[in-house]
Amino acid sequence: MAGTFACFLPVVVVLETVVNDLILAYFSMEFGIDPAIPTYSGGLGILAGDTLRAAADLGLPAVGVTLLQRKGFFRQHLSSSGEQSESDFEWLPEEHLEQLTPRVQVTLAGKPVWVAAWRYQVKGESGHTVPLYFLDTNLPENTAWDRGLTDYLYGGDERYRFCQEVILGYGGVAMLRTLGHRSVEAYHMNEGHSALMILALLEEQTWGRGLGALKPEEREAVTRHCVFTTHTPLPVGHDVFPVDLVRNVLGDERTDFLADSRCCDEGKFNMTGLALNFSRYVNGVSMRHEEVARSMHSNHRIDAITNGVHAVTWTSPTFQKLYDRFIPQWRRDNLYLKYAIRIPAEEIWRTHNEAKRELLDEVARRTGVRLEPSVLTIGFARRAAEYKRHALFFTDAGRLKSLVREVGPIQVIYGGKAHPRDAAGKAIIRRVFEAAGALREYLSVVYLEEYDITLAKYLCSGVDLWLNTPQKPQEASGTSGMKAALNGVPTLSVLDGWWIEGHIEGVTGWSIGDGWQSAPDTAREVASLYSKLEMVIMPLYYHRPERFARVMRSVIALNGSYFNTQRMIQQYLLNAYLARKSA
Repeated sequence: MAGTFACFLPVVVVLETVVNDLILAYFSMEFGIDPAIPTYSGGLGILAGDTLRAAADLGLPAVGVTLLQRKGFFRQHLSSSGEQSESDFEWLPEEHLEQLTPRVQVTLAGKPVWVAAWRYQVKGESGHTVPLYFLDTNLPENTAWDRGLTDYLYGGDERYRFCQEVILGYGGVAMLRTLGHRSVEAYHMNEGHSALMILALLEEQTWGRGLGALKPEEREAVTRHCVFTTHTPLPVGHDVFPVDLVRNVLGDERTDFLADSRCCDEGKFNMTGLALNFSRYVNGVSMRHEEVARSMHSNHRIDAITNGVHAVTWTSPTFQKLYDRFIPQWRRDNLYLKYAIRIPAEEIWRTHNEAKRELLDEVARRTGVRLEPSVLTIGFARRAAEYKRHALFFTDAGRLKSLVREVGPIQVIYGGKAHPRDAAGKAIIRRVFEAAGALREYLSVVYLEEYDITLAKYLCSGVDLWLNTPQKPQEASGTSGMKAALNGVPTLSVLDGWWIEGHIEGVTGWSIGDGWQSAPDTAREVASLYSKLEMVIMPLYYHRPERFARVMRSVIALNGSYFNTQRMIQQYLLNAYLARKSA
C-alpha cells in the first residue's frame, strides 16, 4: 500500500510504506508527555515527549516505548530550611491510558515475566497520532517482586534497575511485534537504558540458533537500523552493571556474547558500550557535546544533532495568541517564528508582562509570597545536581547587596528536584535556602517545590531572564533556555551545551565568563555574572525597556525558530532515520 509522509519543513519526503511499517520506534526510559502522567524526571523525559509531539505534527509513522512507572519519579517536599523529603506519586493509568489486550513474555533469571502495555495517543497539529506504549508488569501471573518492576523511575537497587532495562529492551521489541509492527526503519535509543533491545533484535536474526551462531550479515542487518543518542558527558552518568548480575539475569550465552562484543570491562557491563557497538548512527545533543562524546568514545564516529523543544507545547497561551495574530503559519512550520522580527517591540513587552503576571499569580497561589511585577525576575529551574551550580548566583553576598542598592531590585525564582539518593543534590537546595535567608532584606528568593511540566510552562514564559550556570563542559545540551526563548525570555549563561550555538551577545542574551573553549574558572565566571547584571542587563531592563523588548524579539526570531523539535526531527530524518534508504 502506497503512503505519503510530508514534512512541514522545507524537505518533503515521500515513502513507499506498507501497513504497520514504521519509520521510527523511539525507546526511552522516561517520557514527559502529560503533567498528569509522572513518568519523567527531567530533561531526558521532556525531550522524549517533545520528540513524539513533533513526529505527530509531521505525520511521521512512529511509536514510542517506555515503562509505566506506576509510582512515578517522586513527589518533592521542601521544609522551611530547604530539606527535601519524598513521597510516592500515585496515579491511575486507567484514567489517562488505554489498556491493551496482548501480553508478551520476558525471561529474567531463568523464569518468565509477563508484560502488558497501555497506550497513549500523542496527537499532532496535523491531526496525525503517534502511539506511546507503556510496558507494565503489574499482572497477577507475576510474582510480587516482578509486579513492582514497572513501579519506580530510577528506583531500587542495581538488580531492580537492570531488570527494568531488560523489560524495556526485550519487552519493548516483543510488544512491537505482537502489536503488528514488524518492519521498523530506525530503532532509536534515547540514552543507553534501552540498549538491550539490540540483543532482542539480534536474536530475531538467528532464528533460535543462539547468539553464538550470529553471522556478520545478521549483525549488520540489526546495526543498520539502530540509532543511539547519548546525553551524558560524564562517565559516571552511564549505566554499568556487574557482569555477575548480568549473567544471573540474562544467562551465560547472552553474557558471553556481550563480553565477546567488547561491552564488558573489569567485571562491568556497559549499556552505552552495547549501544555504541551496534548502532549505525550515533549522536551527541549539541556541537560541544559531540566533541566531548568523541573524546570519551574515541573508537566510534559520533555526530551532533542539537536538541530542541516542542514549540506549541512550550509557548505560553499569551504568546500563542500574539503569534497567531502576526505569524499564523508558526504552528505548522516553526521556521516562521523568524518573522517575529516584524512584531512591534511594544507588543512583545505587553505580552511578556501578561505572562509574567500569570507566573507571579501562580507563585502566590503556591507559596503565599507576592512578588513584584515591576522587579527584574530571574528564573533558575534545573535538576539539582552539583555541576548545575544552583548557588553560584549567591557566591558574593556583598556584591549582590551592592547591585540591589545601586542599580535596582532583583527577585529570583528557583525550582528543581534532587534524586532521593543524591545527598550532594539535596545539599545544593539547602545552600540556596541558606543564601536566600541571609539576603532576605535585599532580594526576594522563592524556591518552588514539585517542579514539573505545568510549573515549567509558567516559569519559562514569565521570568525576565533565564539564568544557567553549569560547570563546563558538563552541560550536554540543556533545553530550559530553549523553552524560555519561545516566549522571548533572554538567557544569561555559561557558554556550554546548546548556548554556544544560541548565544549572540546582546542579541539573544548574554554570556557568563570567557569563551566556551577556555578552561573553567569559577572566580572569573562569578565576576562576569555580576558584571553583566550590573553594567548591561539591569540598566537595560530598568532604563531602556524598549531595547530590552527588542532583545526579547530577537530571541524569538533567532532561537525560537531554530531550537525546536521540528528542526531536530528533520535532522534525524535526513541523517539517521532515512539515510540508509537514500544511500
